[in-house]
Amino acid sequence: MGFTTILDILGSIIIGGILMTIAYRLQDTITEKTYNHSGELIIQQNLATTARIIEYDFRKIGYCKNWNLIPDSIAVITYADSSEIKFLTDIDDDGVVDSIHYYLGPTSELTNTANPRDRMLYRVVNDEIPKTSNLGVTQFQLVYYDALGDTLIPPLVGKRGIISIEINLTVENTEAYDQIYSKAFWRQIRMVSRNLRKR
Repeated sequence: MGFTTILDILGSIIIGGILMTIAYRLQDTITEKTYNHSGELIIQQNLATTARIIEYDFRKIGYCKNWNLIPDSIAVITYADSSEIKFLTDIDDDGVVDSIHYYLGPTSELTNTANPRDRMLYRVVNDEIPKTSNLGVTQFQLVYYDALGDTLIPPLVGKRGIISIEINLTVENTEAYDQIYSKAFWRQIRMVSRNLRKR
C-alpha cells in the first residue's frame, strides 16, 4: 500500500464524514419542518372548531323559540368577565330557556402537556357537568361594548346594556419541537346578537 492509497482512503473518510453530517442535518431539518407544519395544521383546525362553537352559541344569546320566556326586562347576560360569561338562550331550539357558561380553567390544571400556557376552555349548559377538551387554548378574552360603542368594565353581574362583544381566542400546540410552540389567533370584533337589543 502506497502513500497515495492512504491519502485516497483519508480523503474518502473525510468526504464521507462531511456527506454524513449534511445528511444528518438535512434529516433533522426535515423532521422539524414536518413536525411544525403538521402542528400548525392541527392548531388551525382546533382554532376553527373552537371558534365555530363559540360563534354559534354567542349569536344565540337571548334567543328563545318561545320569545315570551325571555322578555326584555330580563338581563340575558347574567355574568360577564374578561374570560368568563354566563348567558340565557335556547340552545336546542326547543322553546326551553337554557343557561350557558363559558370559562377558562387554571394553567395548573393541565400538567400532562408540555405547553405551560395551555388551559381548558369550559362550556357548561344548564349546570350540567362541564364539557371541554384540550385544544391548546391559551387565551379566551372578552371585551364588552354598550350601544354607544363604549367599553364596559368587567365584572358585570346582571348588567343590562351589553350590545356587542369582542372575542379574542388564541390556540397553541400542546407539544413542541425544541420548545417552539406554534400559535393561531382569532378575533371576532364586535359580535352582535340581535337578541341583545330591545325587542
